[in-house]
Amino acid sequence: MWLLHNIWIIIITIISMELISWILHKYVFHGPLWFIHKTHHARTLHSTFELNDIFSLFFTLISIAFIYVGWFTPSSLHLAIGLGITLYGFVYFIIHDGLIHQRYPFWNNKTSNPYLKQVQRAHQRHHIHPKKAPSEEFGLFFIIGRKYWRDMFTT
Repeated sequence: MWLLHNIWIIIITIISMELISWILHKYVFHGPLWFIHKTHHARTLHSTFELNDIFSLFFTLISIAFIYVGWFTPSSLHLAIGLGITLYGFVYFIIHDGLIHQRYPFWNNKTSNPYLKQVQRAHQRHHIHPKKAPSEEFGLFFIIGRKYWRDMFTT
């Protein structure tokens, strides 16, 4: 039962991270922290580092703190939350940085997966706007426009 409980906490954390990321992306990154995030909108493909990566470092430190507390105390809740944040970051690294932005030379941007194609299209729509506003499609994995969910089943 303990393992099942922690797996659910990890899954809930991953889903929560998508919601938190959407809110931060729309209201903070395209708001007061645009001066950092704009490096992501202005960069070219295959860039290895951009100032915007500081946000990933921030979430990494939060994840490490949760894992540390969970590992060195009897709190499995902290450990599960830390692992959920880490897994979200790993998926972000693979899909966002790898598939969508081609930041790694070994990556092939071709995918036959209908879901990943629509996530890629939604994110490309977001990057059509190189300025702070207007902008749209702030989600990464689950929070994408209805059009993309619909197109997933028709293309």
